[in-house]
Amino acid sequence: MIALATLIEQFGANYLAQYGASVLPSQRQALNVMKNCRSMLGPGMLAQCGDCGEQRVVPHSCGHRNCPHCQHFESQRWIERQTQALVPGSYFLITFTLPAELRELVRAHQRVAYAAVMECAWSTLRTFSQNHRQLAGSPGAVAVLHTHSRKLDFHPHVHLAMPAAALDADKGLWRTLRKSPKGDGYLFNHKALAKVFKAKFLAALGELRLQLPPNLPDEWVVDCKSVGNGGPALVYLGRYLYRGVIQEKDILRCENGQVTYRWRDSKTKKAAQRTVSAVEFLRLVLQHVLPKGFRRARNYGFLHPNSKRLIALLRLVLFRPCGKAPATTAQTTQTDRPKLLCRCCGAVMAIVRRRMLTGIVPPTGANREGIAAT
Repeated sequence: MIALATLIEQFGANYLAQYGASVLPSQRQALNVMKNCRSMLGPGMLAQCGDCGEQRVVPHSCGHRNCPHCQHFESQRWIERQTQALVPGSYFLITFTLPAELRELVRAHQRVAYAAVMECAWSTLRTFSQNHRQLAGSPGAVAVLHTHSRKLDFHPHVHLAMPAAALDADKGLWRTLRKSPKGDGYLFNHKALAKVFKAKFLAALGELRLQLPPNLPDEWVVDCKSVGNGGPALVYLGRYLYRGVIQEKDILRCENGQVTYRWRDSKTKKAAQRTVSAVEFLRLVLQHVLPKGFRRARNYGFLHPNSKRLIALLRLVLFRPCGKAPATTAQTTQTDRPKLLCRCCGAVMAIVRRRMLTGIVPPTGANREGIAAT
């Protein structure tokens, strides 16, 4: 395993020399902060044990959402919050993918194009739900934007975890999809979804006055599959939400300026390896840094944070008649942030001073200490 910060420290200057003209401010900022993440070259914190008085200087975490070291706790918290909002019934994971011909246009106009992808995907599902014979109401969904393929190539797409249920606010009715004799593995026709999404997204690009590339494909790709009660789908969506696009355990080697990393082929389900130059590897990773302030995860419909009281009422009403507890695995309490423990006595240490300029250079090959981002 090789730390991403080590690669940035060694090859960051070469990356900027080669791609500096096209590096976005958000990517440059990510490069700078991840380079000193949990490094003694950056500011540190003074921790003190409440029992034995032992003191320890701990390096700061960068807290960047693309850093593989940081935000593990925030990722777990997000999954727990979404799990608490699960409603009873079958969930579906719908994935809207942009064709390859549009990727350069999206790359050049990331903020508006990413927002258009998410809004058009949600608008498509809302239209289908309102026109559905059984649902006939407003749905809810949890959407997460991904910009990478498993090989780290630029591949923008959006996942939406959606329960097969809808709320008719005018009539005060809650409707769910009736199970077919063959099971509950069908919600909407994927080809019909793709046609409507294509029309909505191209119309959005027209409103933004973005010139479309020639030879756009007639058929776009939308995938719609059943994912049970929704819990596993939320774990999958939260995996890359705050922890970057690659785990450091998958960075296998760095030899002679070449980086080898591991990825999993979605077709064969087997692990594969890819070797690229170190500069190219940094480009692959940093191209997925989102514009500053852009929200990768969004909740829509009755799963919006403003609908917390509605979700609680639905869970109460739907389970009260049969006297059962909610079938979801939602937790009533959230996981506590990990504590920093004293190496001498094992007691919890408290941070008594922050942003200390340590000026201590760690020895070559020294490991970076782990502590939750502050």
